[in-house]
Amino acid sequence: MGAENNNNKEVPLSDSKDNNNMKGANIHLEVLQKEPAALVKPESETPKGLYFLSNLDQNIAVIVRTIYCFKSEERGNEDAVQVIKKALSKVLVHYYPLAGRLTISPEGKLTVDCTEEGVVFVEAEATCKMDEIGDITKPDPETLGKLVYDVVDAKNILEVPPVTAQVTKFKCGGFVLGLCMNHCMFDGIGAMEFVNSWGQVARGLPLATPPFSDRTILTARNPPNIENLHQEFEEIEDKSNVHSLYTKEPTLHRSFCFDPEKIKKLKLQATENSESLLGNSCTTFEALSAFVWRARTKSLKMLSDQKTKLLFAVDGRAKFEPPLPKGYFGNGIVLTNSICEAGELTEKPLSYAVGLVREAIKMVTDGYMRSAIDYFEVTRARPSLSSTLLITTWSRLGFHTTDFGWGEPVLSGPVALPEKEVTLFLSHGEQRRSINVLLGLPASAMDVFQEQFLQI
Repeated sequence: MGAENNNNKEVPLSDSKDNNNMKGANIHLEVLQKEPAALVKPESETPKGLYFLSNLDQNIAVIVRTIYCFKSEERGNEDAVQVIKKALSKVLVHYYPLAGRLTISPEGKLTVDCTEEGVVFVEAEATCKMDEIGDITKPDPETLGKLVYDVVDAKNILEVPPVTAQVTKFKCGGFVLGLCMNHCMFDGIGAMEFVNSWGQVARGLPLATPPFSDRTILTARNPPNIENLHQEFEEIEDKSNVHSLYTKEPTLHRSFCFDPEKIKKLKLQATENSESLLGNSCTTFEALSAFVWRARTKSLKMLSDQKTKLLFAVDGRAKFEPPLPKGYFGNGIVLTNSICEAGELTEKPLSYAVGLVREAIKMVTDGYMRSAIDYFEVTRARPSLSSTLLITTWSRLGFHTTDFGWGEPVLSGPVALPEKEVTLFLSHGEQRRSINVLLGLPASAMDVFQEQFLQI
């Protein structure tokens, strides 16, 4: 594996391009990765053997790549690698499965072999200042991908360690922590608690939220009891041939900022012509999700009778009975959905779409989540993304509070959107009251989406 390369050497990774994600600047980012990569093991002995992953973990074994940019006026980056590496060794005692490797259980499911092999850790240096990489608030895998460590020779997900880390030092005294983390290990809340705990250890503090590691509390029922329809798994026929649009045209990635004023206007539009919305009001998430689903469907020129699906994750921690323990380390989220015909969605007022989003949220109960766990147990099915919009919400996650001793990140965010169907909501701006909506669309569809955004 990439972590065991021999010979100390530096591998230059450079990129020069003109990208509108980067404020139109001509980016030249060259990063020298030092090899071999280190393997950071837990500081003291940890439990061995197979570590159970729940059915909520099985569904989303994808790599999520994020970066955190740190720059302090009081402290340079000279000891950044040593501090972060040492703290990782300490925090892994609490989060010991991250030092193991994925394998397949006797039941044919993903599990973690707790081998103490260690987290892959890479040191790197950039040949420029941090602000020269431009606007990182928009995913840009070609440039930002230089700041994370990918195991390039991995043939499948089992050959990719659960976590890899890269610390890249910049000429200005700043540095970037780049992480590749397998979603089967934790959801956004769990990942945030891990990274923040890592920072607390680096500052010599006790863990604010120690992890609760026993995932067997979400074992499927025996016998399984599927009580719901679970249309999140439904494969929808692409009658509109949207797939061909993505293959014929370049995909553009853009960020649309909804500031408090724009959110207020959108909520007003979202509650017009509606008798069904309780109290004639809606949440920011309901309004934004309804708008993006409807605008994207219009932009892709879906046929009137084309079914379209909205998927999004709901945090089930408080909805389980009893609620999941504080610090639950695994995935506590469940996907909920709404399906309707494109014609209905685009021709009816925005309030109709808001109502669909609201119903999808209400659907998530203890019974629904346990039914979803049992559904996977019986079918081993994974949610289908055909004719689907999958919304991922990071706007409530406290990644911006991570502090390793250099203060909070000046910027943090994803390296890339994992699939073309994924749209990301990120908090932004003063007091984080604005929301950046990040999405990728074929060029012609992006123009139509932008027009709808400007009409709010």
